[in-house]
Amino acid sequence: MLERIQLQRLYGAKTGLDLVQSLPGVEREMEFFPIFLKLRQQPCLVVGGGEVALRKARLLLAAGARLQVVAPELAPELAQLASEGALTHLAARYAAEQLDGQRLVVVATDDRAVNHQVAADAEARGILVNVVDDPAASRYISPAIIDRSPLMVAVASGGSVPVLARSIRARLESLIPAGYGRLARFGASFRDAVKARFPDVDARRRFWETVLEGPLADAVMNGDEAAARAEMEARIAAGGADRVGAVYLVGAGPGNPDLLTFRALRLMQQADVVLYDKLVAPELLNLVRRDAERVYVGKARANHALPQDDINQLMVMLAKQGKRVLRLKGGDPFTFGRGGEEIATLAEQGVPFEVVPGITSASGAAAYAGIPLTHRDYAQSVTFVTGHKQDGTIQLDWPALTRPQQTVVVYMGVSTAAELCQAFIAHGRGAQTPAAAVEWATTERQRTVCGTLSTLPSLMASHGIASPALIIVGEVVELADKLAWYRRSENSAVTIQED
Repeated sequence: MLERIQLQRLYGAKTGLDLVQSLPGVEREMEFFPIFLKLRQQPCLVVGGGEVALRKARLLLAAGARLQVVAPELAPELAQLASEGALTHLAARYAAEQLDGQRLVVVATDDRAVNHQVAADAEARGILVNVVDDPAASRYISPAIIDRSPLMVAVASGGSVPVLARSIRARLESLIPAGYGRLARFGASFRDAVKARFPDVDARRRFWETVLEGPLADAVMNGDEAAARAEMEARIAAGGADRVGAVYLVGAGPGNPDLLTFRALRLMQQADVVLYDKLVAPELLNLVRRDAERVYVGKARANHALPQDDINQLMVMLAKQGKRVLRLKGGDPFTFGRGGEEIATLAEQGVPFEVVPGITSASGAAAYAGIPLTHRDYAQSVTFVTGHKQDGTIQLDWPALTRPQQTVVVYMGVSTAAELCQAFIAHGRGAQTPAAAVEWATTERQRTVCGTLSTLPSLMASHGIASPALIIVGEVVELADKLAWYRRSENSAVTIQED
């Protein structure tokens, strides 16, 4: 009351709406007040029996409402729900007395006059009512929902542009993993214990921020709740002090940022330190959190900025300092990425880690070059190999690699392309076998050179094909001319065919 009197002295006798608009920093009133309703076991009514009514009925049933649908006839799925006892069907036309005792009403008929009559009758009874696609006649509107129960996110455009709300919801869906529901339930189970341990509000907030954005939260979302619960209890007992960080081995894919997984992108935004090598496209590093420390660890042929053992120990050291370490790898960490060696060291040292798969470079390069790795008319199997030399020779299982109707993808084979192609021929693969090299696959710098085992090395040399690039050997390469689809600009994604 005192606040009301003080406001009236400042702004004069005005309506509540006028008063709000007069307050500093308030530009305009909200058309709709955001609210979440508890509808479990509450009587709700849907007027209408078509497909639109079905969509609304599903949402109300998901919220646990005791639902009645009024319509002379029902759409097949609504009728099925009624037959199963999920809802009650009143096979009749609308009448005002059907509103009696209802908590909430949704109107979804194709008769505008009926819709407005239901809305008017509901208003007269003080019942919340929504007329689908008619916000002016509605007391409330239904937002676009991201459901991570018990965590819920709702997006609305005031009923004016529902497609925009759905578009924003689609973007948020990619940023809010399904595991957040588990995390919300997990946190709720410790709420009282945390409140007792941290009576100070600021200390409690800092504790929750640490828990909900670190390795413990990742463990919950990955389904390892037992370990997370033990860690949570230890943190509460220790007063919230961080015990150890974590390492995330993340596959960055073949280069195009659009091909990152949602999980990879989220971890890139959370990392304190990022270790990356030559095969990670520069465009991807722009997506890393801006204040994260970035450490280049090399991995050019015969010129490693850091030896592998040093990389392993660096990850351990940083994690034990309590940092979230992102080991960003081109392609997939477990496909010629030495990810297995790295996590073996982490496991030995007791450092928490997670592996996030990426689109392996072979899949990305082949798809963007229009070369299917398998095809029932050309190849029934595919094999991935690495083209690294060992002691001056290439140690590969040549009898297995030269079988007919097989595609072979060679990683890290640019520097040994001539020796590789000669070896294929020497071990029985025809000199005219189609072969291709794909450079900077999936990016705007992509170039594809197509030839044969006898001509590919010279074509690569004459066109300056350099790492990162993959070599693809097999009859499927013949399809590149017909199936190549990726064209970003006049100078990008060029496919160079043998003359």
